[in-house]
Amino acid sequence: MTATFYLTLILALLILEYLLDTLTDLLDLRHFHEELPVEFKGFYDEEKYRTALHYQRDWMIFDSVKRTFLITVTIAFLLLGGFHAADQLARAGSSRSVITGILFAGILATLRFIVQLPFSIYATFGIEKKYGFNKTTVKTYFLDMVKAAVLIAVIGGPAFALIVYFFEKAGSRGWLYCWIVITAFQLLLVYLAPAVIMPLFNKFTPLPDGELKTAIEAYFRNRKFKLKGIFTMDGSRRSTKANAFFTGFGKFRRLVLFDTLIEKHTKEELIAVLAHEVGHFERKHIIKFTAISVLTTGFMFYFFSFLIANPELSSAFKLTQPSVYSSLIFIGFLYSPVSRFLSILVNMLSRKFEYEADEFSARTSGHPEMLATALKKLSVDNLSHLTPHPLKVLLEYSHPPVLKRIEALRSPRT
Repeated sequence: MTATFYLTLILALLILEYLLDTLTDLLDLRHFHEELPVEFKGFYDEEKYRTALHYQRDWMIFDSVKRTFLITVTIAFLLLGGFHAADQLARAGSSRSVITGILFAGILATLRFIVQLPFSIYATFGIEKKYGFNKTTVKTYFLDMVKAAVLIAVIGGPAFALIVYFFEKAGSRGWLYCWIVITAFQLLLVYLAPAVIMPLFNKFTPLPDGELKTAIEAYFRNRKFKLKGIFTMDGSRRSTKANAFFTGFGKFRRLVLFDTLIEKHTKEELIAVLAHEVGHFERKHIIKFTAISVLTTGFMFYFFSFLIANPELSSAFKLTQPSVYSSLIFIGFLYSPVSRFLSILVNMLSRKFEYEADEFSARTSGHPEMLATALKKLSVDNLSHLTPHPLKVLLEYSHPPVLKRIEALRSPRT
């Protein structure tokens, strides 16, 4: 295959993905129901529902502008030799391929960060602030970025270096060694994240003794569900949006409740939400998703192994010297449709798992209607889109639309 073929294919994939995302958003925009769904009467007033519609429209317009700008910059960068210039700059920094690869990836990551920074700032301090969600100070915002950059360098840098090393030194088995090492990295992060990484960004405090803690612990005892602890997280430092989640596995498992979630929900609603999360563990959803992640990572590296250091692919990006490290970046453009297709399948499975976890919550929490009430409150508080277009759901939603979830909760169970 020639460099022209690869260049044409890459441009076609970029444009097709852009058109698909744009079409999806347009369909979703036309799918807004101006009339408040009956299910939400008493939770939304007419004025707040109109605010929710404006919020969703503002995000769609913002995403459309951002998407158009980024594809324009990406194509211009490719055609005008930006990747070649980045490669030359990286080669000037070191003659060792692994170090050069890290520099090359770092240069591209830095450029991407610079290009996206204005959009990130506007999203946080423009849209989210306009609708009353943002509580992040400028200081916290930029400290978060610095911390994230350091973590990427400390974790991502060595991981990328190992991938380059194995593909260079291990021959046809390089993809296999990469798969093993990166899988080990991913599993290690599951244990490091709650103890080391997450406390860098948020404060975690043990849930104080009281009626709520007693009720949560009683539910877990009844389910014989082991926990290392129950914590609250200061989510209100950054946003008014609420959430709850588990981190870790087995005896290292922790339950984390956003302080905003505790403030806005009754004890029974919180138990129903937590029962939903427990349902994911009880139905083995976490293990299944971990297995899928491991398998798709292996498939990705196997796919990459066929095009590593391909001179024609490198030429399509205006590089005169093919390399393993640059190929890893370039193959990502060709892998994009595969990744998109796999994400659709994973999201379909995820939506199925959400229904199963909802059913588990309704059956075990003792208050089946409370999960529906909690879902309504969360949707109202987050100004969620209540009637998304089916194509939007298919391509992007990991959770079913809230009205579908409530309908399923009230359907007869077999």
